[in-house]
Amino acid sequence: MTDLRPPPASLLDKHRGADFLPLYTATVRVNGGESRHGRASGVVRSDDGILDLRLRMPEELGGPGGGTNPEQLFAAGYAACFHGALSLLAARANVAIPDAEVVAQVTFGRDPADGLFMLAADIRIRLPDVDRAIAEELVRNTERICPYAKMARTGIDCVVSLDQ
Repeated sequence: MTDLRPPPASLLDKHRGADFLPLYTATVRVNGGESRHGRASGVVRSDDGILDLRLRMPEELGGPGGGTNPEQLFAAGYAACFHGALSLLAARANVAIPDAEVVAQVTFGRDPADGLFMLAADIRIRLPDVDRAIAEELVRNTERICPYAKMARTGIDCVVSLDQ
């Protein structure tokens, strides 16, 4: 079994370049499953086969529940990424945060601008036994470097295209 270790703090070293520098790309495919609807019965598979799960509509949206949904997956990614960035910053500052916890709530709802759909996120961080001022600075700086926080704040470069 591989020894699990956090990434090196050198990940915080700034990139100096005019173009986006890709470090890792995740590829996930979703099909509609038995109902032919990605949210209701979608099948999610990563290109490496490690992620392989079935989507189900939550009861709150009229589904049967009993499976994961896109909001849970997004919340998991956001919380994990924020926790990782927070851990890197704490390590660089020599602040121990062994019991740090990030809770992400992602809410699917109606957009008042167009009447259709939008997401809202509420991210809560617990840093027990860390001085309040230090904890606030860590969280504020994490918001600046976490890619999910950046995406939520400023958007994301996105290309949508049709392959036939």
